[in-house]
Formats: sequence, structure tokens, C-alpha cells
Amino acid sequence: MEIILILIGTAAGIVSGMGIGGGTILIPALVLFMNSPQQTAQSANLLFFIPTAVVALIIHIKNRHVDFKTAVPIIVFGLIGAWAGSKLALNLPGNQLKKWFGVFLFAMGLYELLCRKKR
Repeated sequence: MEIILILIGTAAGIVSGMGIGGGTILIPALVLFMNSPQQTAQSANLLFFIPTAVVALIIHIKNRHVDFKTAVPIIVFGLIGAWAGSKLALNLPGNQLKKWFGVFLFAMGLYELLCRKKR
């Protein structure tokens, strides 16, 4: 069981370090392989994301890649969206949340496949 957790964490960390987002690996792996409830998996992803994001932010600020005029509104509205999303996630049944998360991942995958080449 611990080896599965180590493999899931390692894969999520590698994907996260590449800038893709570790949640695309972490959440489905915890739900499918560890039988975690969807809310627990998403909570674990948020805890996983915080140190990863802090390290990335420090590196990008050091390299002067952060435009604070653009970042501040994104941060403010991102916090509002995170609050609303967490309220929604807590009030949705696990099955429904799992389905909506699957729809989101599918939509993002389609976007990456179809729109990425145009940029």
C-alpha cells in the first residue's frame, strides 16, 4: 500500500514539476487505486499543490517572470473561485463530484488537443 502512495506522489510531483498540474494524476489515482472519497482526494491535492506552487512562485519571482499587474487580479478572483468551489464540493455528493471532475478533465484534455496547436 505504501509503495502505491509513493508511486502516486512521485508521478504527481514529476507532472507538477513539468507545469501540467499534479492533480491530473493525483486525484484519479487516489480515487481509483486507494479508494479515497472524491472530497478526500481533492483535499489531498490542495495540500499537495500549496508547497509546489510556493516553490514555483519563488523561482518565477527570482527569474523576474511574474507580472504583478496581471497576477493580482488573477489571485483575487482565483481565491474567490476557490472559496466557491470548495463550498460546492462540500455540498455535492461524492458520486456527482466525481462525475463533474471527470467532465472537467475531459474538457481540459480536449482543449489541450484541439487548441494547443493553434497557439
